[in-house]
Amino acid sequence: MRKCSFFHGKSSRRFYFFLALAVLLLLTAALAPALAPNDPEKTHVQAMKQAPSEEFPLGTDEYGRCVLSRVLAGAPASVFGAIGLVAVSFVVGTFLGMLCGYYEGLLDEILMRLADILLAFPQMVLAIAVAGLLGGGLKNALLALGITSWTVYARLARSLTLQTKKETYVAAARFSGCGGLNLLFRHIFPNVAGPLSVTAATQIGSTMMGIAGLSFLGIGVIPPQAEWGSMISEGRSYMQLAPWVSLAPAAAVVATVVIFNCLGDAARDLAEPGAPSGGASGRRFRLSGRRERYAGRKRVGRRRA
Repeated sequence: MRKCSFFHGKSSRRFYFFLALAVLLLLTAALAPALAPNDPEKTHVQAMKQAPSEEFPLGTDEYGRCVLSRVLAGAPASVFGAIGLVAVSFVVGTFLGMLCGYYEGLLDEILMRLADILLAFPQMVLAIAVAGLLGGGLKNALLALGITSWTVYARLARSLTLQTKKETYVAAARFSGCGGLNLLFRHIFPNVAGPLSVTAATQIGSTMMGIAGLSFLGIGVIPPQAEWGSMISEGRSYMQLAPWVSLAPAAAVVATVVIFNCLGDAARDLAEPGAPSGGASGRRFRLSGRRERYAGRKRVGRRRA
């Protein structure tokens, strides 16, 4: 018991550490206009592609714009755009998945087959096709990514609802007169919200990468609006002359994705203190190790015989 409590306390400290970093990141994105040392849109003709200095801490781009100010200005679009898309996908996918898992029948067949069709295509490829048809812009990029992002929550919510609705407390609530949406949201949703929330935390990083990827390809946020993916694309043509133009937004993307991914992993470890680090992969690793040891014992027994 002391060992379990130790690991549980370690997971708790890890979770709160990355939660504090995520909150700090959100505050930085919210206060970006006030924190920017210069106007992100203002050009300085005499300081084009200038190396980092006291006036421009991360240098300037090909138009003489402050890179640090543009990285801060691009944070709301990247961070809040990803969080907003994950939140909408979470609500829509969870609601549809719970309906399918509870009622089953024709509704379940139609929605799950639709999810299978969408999952048959790589998300980024489908998002590129949709964004190419709709045109550039942050709203169109979010819509293109949101077409498939709800399926993750729908399938997980359906699976959890199918298991939860067989529990005795759900049957007792049904016999007491509680039914329909009231039963779903009062008795089933609180017991499936934990795994869905952990999944949502881990999806923020991948969603942010999707937004940056579409902007990098020129079908996301339209310049001169600051966004990390478009900034990386603008600076790649003169990477050898002014590498800071691309490296600064790339570092911001990497740091943000790492923070939210680690936050999701820590939340999973906190919710399942008995599970090994790595989740299902860790369990598979342990199971494969047992099989190897068992096979080794059989070989030793055959040699002795």
